[in-house]
Amino acid sequence: MNMRIPILKLDEILIVSIQWELDDQKAIQFQEDLLNKIHGTSARGVVIDLTPIDFIDSFIAKVLGDVISMSRLMGAKVVITGIQPGVAITLIELGIRLENVMTALDLENGLARLRAELEA
Repeated sequence: MNMRIPILKLDEILIVSIQWELDDQKAIQFQEDLLNKIHGTSARGVVIDLTPIDFIDSFIAKVLGDVISMSRLMGAKVVITGIQPGVAITLIELGIRLENVMTALDLENGLARLRAELEA
């Protein structure tokens, strides 16, 4: 069964809530789906909620970093929400720096922060 991560559109913002651990294939599919959705909708912002994710491996961490960079290249600002301690540790240990990437503790705060940034 090929379950895709849902990508919801709210005005000019895409909302992604990753609800389960990603394997390599699902991570690549997510990357392609999100970039296609940004292109197809001309979204100006993306919120990626990682609240349910307790752990990521090195490949998934790299894909996440790539997704953020690629989204920004396509003109979309990105907010990452709900980063758990284990995920933060993995990202830093692997040298994946989310410099200039907005973060928030939860989806509600992330949406508010992104909207404020888009209005500025």
